[in-house]
Amino acid sequence: MPATRYLPPLSGFGALRQVRDCSPDVKSVILLDGGEHNLVVDAFRAGARGIFCLAQSTFKSLCKCVEQVNAGQIWANSTELAEVIDAFSQLAPMRVVNADGMRLLTKREEEVVRLLAEGLQNREIARELNLSEHTVKNYLFHIFDKLGVSSRVELVLYAVSNSGRMQASDSRSQKVEN
Repeated sequence: MPATRYLPPLSGFGALRQVRDCSPDVKSVILLDGGEHNLVVDAFRAGARGIFCLAQSTFKSLCKCVEQVNAGQIWANSTELAEVIDAFSQLAPMRVVNADGMRLLTKREEEVVRLLAEGLQNREIARELNLSEHTVKNYLFHIFDKLGVSSRVELVLYAVSNSGRMQASDSRSQKVEN
């Protein structure tokens, strides 16, 4: 009788990472029982496009969540988004780079992303950077276009989910600059 190799079961996040790596077009929703808010950032990093808390929502809401995620939207409540923003604001300054290590955003665009992740509105970002609100909107439009995102939430999630690659790129470019 041939020996069979035993594979340990995957965690939910492990399975989600494998789905993301094998089929990046799959849009996943993580179901949480409730009170597991420390898992929200990890879920988005693993590739989730939506977070749904079963204990606090109805089946009808779950259906809407799945429909919205399938349509390309991000699904999370305000508490969950606040956790993502908190996690993002604790990260070191990042540079968004492509596979070749070339910067995708200008320094000013990176400042806009940083302030957006801190929870500032366009008017507040404009005041902080001494720009008009219209100019901030233009920066956001260009950032969305460059990164292939369509909302402020997606932009913050993109930055958080790509933070490891971006921080590594930032440290490489610092070595080159020094």
